[in-house]
Amino acid sequence: MKSIKPLSLLRWLLALAALGVMIAVLLNKTPEPAVAPEPAPAAATPEGNSDADTAEEVFGSPLPALNSLEQLDLDTPPARRGLDLQHWTTSQGTKVYYMQADELPMLDIQLLFAAGASRDGEQPGLAMLTNALLNEGTASLSADDIASGFDRLGAQFSNSAYRDMGLISLRSLTASDKLEPALALFAQVLAEPAFPAKAVERVREQMLAGLQYRQQRPGAIASEAFWSTLYPQHPYGSLPDGEADALQAITQADLKRFHQTYYAAGNVVIALVGAIDREQAEQLAQHLADALPDGPAAPLTPAPEPVSASTTHIDFASVQTQVIVGQQGIQRGDPDYAALYVGNQILGGSGFGSRLMEQVREKRGLAYSVSSGFTPMQAPGPFSISLQTRSDQTATALEVVNSTLEEFIAKGPTEAELVRAKQQILGEFPLSTASNSAIVGQLAAIGFYNLPLNQMQLFLDQVQALTVEQIQSAFAAHLDPAQRVVITVGPPQPDTVQEDAQQSAKQPAPAAAAQSPTEEAAP
Repeated sequence: MKSIKPLSLLRWLLALAALGVMIAVLLNKTPEPAVAPEPAPAAATPEGNSDADTAEEVFGSPLPALNSLEQLDLDTPPARRGLDLQHWTTSQGTKVYYMQADELPMLDIQLLFAAGASRDGEQPGLAMLTNALLNEGTASLSADDIASGFDRLGAQFSNSAYRDMGLISLRSLTASDKLEPALALFAQVLAEPAFPAKAVERVREQMLAGLQYRQQRPGAIASEAFWSTLYPQHPYGSLPDGEADALQAITQADLKRFHQTYYAAGNVVIALVGAIDREQAEQLAQHLADALPDGPAAPLTPAPEPVSASTTHIDFASVQTQVIVGQQGIQRGDPDYAALYVGNQILGGSGFGSRLMEQVREKRGLAYSVSSGFTPMQAPGPFSISLQTRSDQTATALEVVNSTLEEFIAKGPTEAELVRAKQQILGEFPLSTASNSAIVGQLAAIGFYNLPLNQMQLFLDQVQALTVEQIQSAFAAHLDPAQRVVITVGPPQPDTVQEDAQQSAKQPAPAAAAQSPTEEAAP
């Protein structure tokens, strides 16, 4: 055995001792944070004054103050939500829908005006141009002032317009030093747009450029042709984006007149969801209604005249052909809505697993995707099936789409398909109430389309009670093949393709198989 020299042993012991000291130092050292943590923000205290409507009196004791909506965890919905939906009208007759939601210190406000493109009259594009200019300036504020004002308060403003409606929304924190000025700015933007000349020209040019861009997209061309074919001489037949000549002719006076007429207190539904109580909500809604121009509700959009089956092809230089097959459907609130919704999920509204996807894509590879859907509106909106296919397969794709639709109208879904669809819909439905923004949208639609306050629960009950026979009966009642139109956009098609498509659309659906007598769809 090799001996250890005394000097080597001493060096080894000294090294071991030094190592022990280093370990002790490391074990006893407490690391300092790179940045000292900030103290929790104190709750904001509103400044008192002698006015009757102070921030404290209107909004009550605020929740802990935050500086921005980004500080909230909006991605994780509450585990369980009670939907205590409430409804009243302001002194002007404005309909208000409200739900208190205290989980997060914020408020969602949505205003729906019957101010969509169906109100354009002889000036296509007027509704969309008016709505787009609402936040472009008031008599005392520029567009930059408005944008920076909302940004400084951590609030979010949005606006948009469609065929039925003009929509304006605000999301704000409920701390009084955030919500009160956000509401004041929101009311000013909403009620006092100045339609500055430079902004009018800039937004007009953007819309004109959008119209030119649409002409390069076969899907947009097909959609426009589909709506105009289904709704000739009807407000829904016009493109909400407008027409070039009509847009060029719109004046500042036209915009002010449209706003005064359709953005009026009697023509709006106010929906509120957030961390304010009923008393605060009533005062807030009344404040918004007071700020709006006085005026009555616009008349309802008239029902369209039925159209006959037709086939239209539009030449477009492309490899593929855009296809839309459809007809006039139902208005929102139709008793058959639940049956048609569930049936459409089975037919083509649920993506993979739907009848159309199986027949068109999975079995034949005719298209990457195919879908169907009802668009219930104030007047009967369209039912449509859309896909894009290789141009030399257009005739085959149309034949498969029409035969699949006709079989579904004649026989309805299978019992197994219905069970799966119910499970999917009932399983997904909680997502429609998982966030404040989702609920406020539901509430606004309930008010706009004059639906029962408990519409969401009624819908679930109707879905659960549906039978195969009720779905088949609803489809047969609403989808007459003699009114089906076909729109194709792509390379020139042989005459035989168009003739076959038109003949297929006009053929009546085959007789339904023997079934037990059906009951009327649940109301």
